[in-house]
Amino acid sequence: ALWPAAAVEVHTSKEVDAVNGTNLRLKCTFSSSSPISQHLSVTWNFQPEDLSSHEPVFYYLKEPYKLSAGRFKERVTWDGNIERNDVSIIIWNLQPTDNGTFTCQVKNPPDVDGTIGEVRLRVVQKVHFSEIHFLVVAIGSACVLMIIVVSLVIICRHRRKKAQEKRMEVADTEL
Repeated sequence: ALWPAAAVEVHTSKEVDAVNGTNLRLKCTFSSSSPISQHLSVTWNFQPEDLSSHEPVFYYLKEPYKLSAGRFKERVTWDGNIERNDVSIIIWNLQPTDNGTFTCQVKNPPDVDGTIGEVRLRVVQKVHFSEIHFLVVAIGSACVLMIIVVSLVIICRHRRKKAQEKRMEVADTEL
């Protein structure tokens, strides 16, 4: 009989845009058919857009290990929580040279096979006008328009009241 193969499933966003010079949390979560092992390891790698060789970004085995060399030295910190199946990292001071694909691989012995998470990062110079910005502008404009309409209604009523009082005064003086 064949036993079902144990495997680790890794989950990441497919694509992420971030602004040059900012920091970014690359989220990576996993699920495993085995309990979390003392020998669980996490490997983050990077492949630039020019498809040159993979570069190490980060490694975790019982504790986070920082890189001693490379483009991500002193720019990557651990932001995961193994107990919550979170193996995320933060990349500091993003640069255009960080454009490329980051991979997140989790091994949880005996689960050592499984999916590898991939995140394509695009570092942009500035934020594009998104739906959220449009929504903020639309709601803000609607609020300002409502304030103007309410103000006009109040001013018109006040003027009508003043005009009516003047007519009453004129009527009273004529009598």
